[in-house]
Amino acid sequence: MAGRGKLITVMGDEDTVTRFLLGGIGELNKNSHPNFQVMEKDTTIHEIEDTFWQFLNQDDIGIILINQYTAEMVRQALDAHQHSIPTVLETPSKEHPYDATKDSILRRARGMFTAEDLH
Repeated sequence: MAGRGKLITVMGDEDTVTRFLLGGIGELNKNSHPNFQVMEKDTTIHEIEDTFWQFLNQDDIGIILINQYTAEMVRQALDAHQHSIPTVLETPSKEHPYDATKDSILRRARGMFTAEDLH
């Protein structure tokens, strides 16, 4: 993708995805696939995991934003991703508050520093 940066994707409930789309992140890749996915109440765990892996394997994706509630459903897939790009960031949703103890990036960061490093 010469001359262009990487895309931000978003996976989550309709309110969250809509907010990011209104903020201008909506794009279609060269195969006309969108860089966002609304997770409805009837979206299966298999569909969520498939979407996550599709975004993860696209070379034009730099950041994957995913509702923490949605992330919990596919936690094994998130934890299996060990690369820095695309970066996977967990966000709160309207219905489910953010819980830092469940965030995969924060859990990894905790393992990098000791209490003495933070003083």
